[in-house]
Amino acid sequence: MGHAGASGYIAALTLLGYSAVSIRPTALLLNVLVATIASWQFWRAGHFSWPLFWPFATLAVPMAFLGGYLPIPGRPVSVLVGVVLLASAVRFLWRPAPVADLRPLKRPVALAAGGGIGFLSGMTGTGGGIFLTPILLLCRWAPVRRVAGVTGPFILLNSLAGLAGYAASGWTVGSVLLPVALAAIAGGALGSYLGSGRLPVRAVQTLMAIVLVIAGVKLIFVT
Repeated sequence: MGHAGASGYIAALTLLGYSAVSIRPTALLLNVLVATIASWQFWRAGHFSWPLFWPFATLAVPMAFLGGYLPIPGRPVSVLVGVVLLASAVRFLWRPAPVADLRPLKRPVALAAGGGIGFLSGMTGTGGGIFLTPILLLCRWAPVRRVAGVTGPFILLNSLAGLAGYAASGWTVGSVLLPVALAAIAGGALGSYLGSGRLPVRAVQTLMAIVLVIAGVKLIFVT
């Protein structure tokens, strides 16, 4: 789908009992690994568009650093990430209509949206793909495959910037990272290979949405 899986990592680690504060930078680091693979696969398939990418990325990167750097109390983070997971579930369940008439990109809107998405991605550890994709599709600024081709590099840069912010604030890598990273790399390689043009992903989207709802509810009402 062109995404790096942050919402899935957050959901899985939440269900395993890890704290929201430690989950966010871990998800961003996994994003870097998987978004690199996804970006390469979709670029190689010819779906990347620089004119569509740069207006969103310009302000997103510094704002992602700021979102990762700012200290936020644990409970607000849990609620915010829970809301993001529920919104992501809606995104996965929503089936967009075919894009028949594309519209020209409005660069001022894209710059402002990119900055806001970057800040949210740094705060929540999601990389911003779950926010960028619906905007591009709803505004009819690109077809689905091109959206996926732009989303991967966007997530990669935001995740690197968010990680830099977390590192500046004193975050260190946890012991959970290595086994999860190996699994994420394997799944990301297979998923981006299939998703760049070889296999429909509707069933995977539905199952992912169910997991996200469970984890989102847990973060908002339980933790």
